[in-house]
Amino acid sequence: MTTQAAYPTLPDGEKVFTVPASTIKFGPDALKELGDDARRVGMTRAALFTDEHVVETEPMKTALDALVAAGVDVVVFDAVKVEPTDASFREAAAFASEGNFDGYISLGGGSVIDTCKIANLLATYPDDLLAYVNAPIGKARPVPGPIKPHISCPTTCGTGSETTGVAVFDLVEQQVKTGISSVHLRPGLALVDPVTTHSLPAGVIAATGFDVLTHAIESFTARAYTTRPKPALGARPPYQGNNPFSDIGSEAAIRIGGTYLVDAVNDPDNIEARHQLMFAATLAGQAFGNAGVHIPHAMSYSVAGLNHEFVARGYESDNPMVPHGLSVVINAPAAFRFTGPANPERHLRAADALGADISNASPADGGELLAARLADMMRATGLPSGLAEIGYGEDDIPALVKGCYAQQRLLAQTPCPVSEKDLAGIYRNAMKYW
Repeated sequence: MTTQAAYPTLPDGEKVFTVPASTIKFGPDALKELGDDARRVGMTRAALFTDEHVVETEPMKTALDALVAAGVDVVVFDAVKVEPTDASFREAAAFASEGNFDGYISLGGGSVIDTCKIANLLATYPDDLLAYVNAPIGKARPVPGPIKPHISCPTTCGTGSETTGVAVFDLVEQQVKTGISSVHLRPGLALVDPVTTHSLPAGVIAATGFDVLTHAIESFTARAYTTRPKPALGARPPYQGNNPFSDIGSEAAIRIGGTYLVDAVNDPDNIEARHQLMFAATLAGQAFGNAGVHIPHAMSYSVAGLNHEFVARGYESDNPMVPHGLSVVINAPAAFRFTGPANPERHLRAADALGADISNASPADGGELLAARLADMMRATGLPSGLAEIGYGEDDIPALVKGCYAQQRLLAQTPCPVSEKDLAGIYRNAMKYW
């Protein structure tokens, strides 16, 4: 595996970054204010998206009670698929198109929030799903404009989808994950109530919590916004590269995750750890929705898309699959070893924030220290030891690389150029960490 120099700052390149962001309401029992929030944004008839796991829970009852008390006519769609597919997105869109809704509410994890985004999009601007999907898999047609109001209410401490303009799904026929990205998909309000995490299984906390960490580390180590050519007016991409705004949220989320994630997984009575992780997820969502993510997420799309046999801890009641957070973090130590030389100082700062001992380290050690600390945390929380443990081997690498290399929207955020040969080496190094 080879490493390459970082992208240079361009003298005549980008000098501006933007900060589009959702309004965030955070705190215990915030969900009880959902009805008032819905009325404030003009909702009178709302579609509430959730899944079969959340629909019978106390947070669902809280949300419905609040909406009914506020006089909002609410219709529930509880058929969201965990790790959604093109078929499940289309089913949700058909429901939305027939409902004459003036607002949308999502209550659940990233799968629920992403499904709600796409249902809202396709009901507002009807078209084939692949018309809006990122190239080269789809036609990359821009979302024409604003969609209906969307209040996102996350119930897991990880995805950050409540603050981003991205929706990801499994394109089954092509055996790859892909997505749609637009500033118009970003929910207008993220209503984040950490009480919703209290009943989550340890395996779900682990998968979603490591998604938080990889979001934050990837955005912190992404190429700088100043390495991009100056765009045409109105053409600045949603993922701009690391910048002074994204750095604040990224580094804080890494530090919180490094302090609390292991305890949040291993001690179900540590409510503070779960609440802190929920806040880290929101910070990381704001940061990566602005700066972007890179290699670990790009690699995850084929890791999840090609494997429908693995049963993850905490997801035993779902169809066999690799949960998103696991499909990301399982690549991350190998990926950060590759990117470390492109920006040693940032990798060392990330390692320090995550809790690695850097007292005798030089910047050149940053990628290795970051990778080692992340692998130690994975081991401490019972995650698989690498791709081999979830069913992959050397013969799978060409297919994994093919699916990953199609994710150019993400790979473009890597701090150095990355080739298919490089990706093959990273997948090979991710087979086993301990």
